[in-house]
Amino acid sequence: MKLKSLLTSAALAAGLATGAAAQDTTTVGFVYVGPVGDGGWTYQHDQGRLAVEAAYGDKVETIFQENVPEGPDSERVMTQMALAGADIIFTTSFGYMDATNAVAARFPDVKFEHATGYKREHPNVATYDARFYEGRAVIGTIAGHMTETNKIGYIASFPIPEVIQGINSSFLHAQKVNPDVEMSVVWVYTWFDPAKEADAANALINNGVDVIMQHTDSTAPQAAAQAANEAGGRVFTFGQASDMSNFAPSPRIASIIDDWAPYYVKRVGMVMDGTWESGHSWGGMPEGEVVIGPITEEVPAAVKAEAEAMIAAITDGSYHPFTGPIMKQDGSVFLAEGEVATDVQLVTMDFYVQGMTGEIPQ
Repeated sequence: MKLKSLLTSAALAAGLATGAAAQDTTTVGFVYVGPVGDGGWTYQHDQGRLAVEAAYGDKVETIFQENVPEGPDSERVMTQMALAGADIIFTTSFGYMDATNAVAARFPDVKFEHATGYKREHPNVATYDARFYEGRAVIGTIAGHMTETNKIGYIASFPIPEVIQGINSSFLHAQKVNPDVEMSVVWVYTWFDPAKEADAANALINNGVDVIMQHTDSTAPQAAAQAANEAGGRVFTFGQASDMSNFAPSPRIASIIDDWAPYYVKRVGMVMDGTWESGHSWGGMPEGEVVIGPITEEVPAAVKAEAEAMIAAITDGSYHPFTGPIMKQDGSVFLAEGEVATDVQLVTMDFYVQGMTGEIPQ
């Protein structure tokens, strides 16, 4: 097949990965904050890209740029993709939000979709997210049971509602099964930095934490826990965004998997058939976007059964992880008995729940 000449020259100049395309193909771009081989967040988005190729074959061409910093460089990459002939561009990190809208204003005929964002300033911009807090409820339950020190840790990226939801959901459910549990949060201010993530994991381990969760993208915390275990320790971890099964059955005892494939296939199909519209999508376990990976034999059978029952209840809608009574850290009421958090309350969450120590950075 012949390459589109504009696409080829611009893609090569930008260092974009491309495949062969026919003249009538739909070109789909992806902007990644990390490397496709990170084993976590970016890896899962790239699996979604590959699913688009598998679903539509020669009808689509996909292009991508990895390791794009959140900031001015991302705007440059998006602009080059648009000039290269992209019909739709998925920008897959929170910090791309303003750049996505800025470039969309200059290219009204190109569709833009921003992951985990909330700004849709133009009719050619959509946003999409996943209810990660549903998965955090499950692994928080497992963590509460598995800790022997009653100290669990959380490696957090940035103090935004998405991350705060996950911290609170994890702690609430760990505390439900273990009232003595304490949670320590280390903020690393990055989505992907193996060195910083390893340092955070080691700091937690040195402070007596024996179960670690993360909202960062690399497998470095798993490797740190594995090293601690080889030195005679007992530390458990959970895969983040992808299965991270290379570290199973221990220290990785379960995982939260982000499955973007159904969403990407659906939205690209809507571009192709002319039905694409701006809007916001927030899928979770019922939609198959949030999946708990295999729970290993390190977890007792009764705990595994409890976790699987929670997965089933969240999936069928009979349980919501943020169901009252829930108090804020300052003692005020967040949710009354039986009250369920609204989406607005969740996407604006900027506080810790009662029992958490420390403060959320500003």
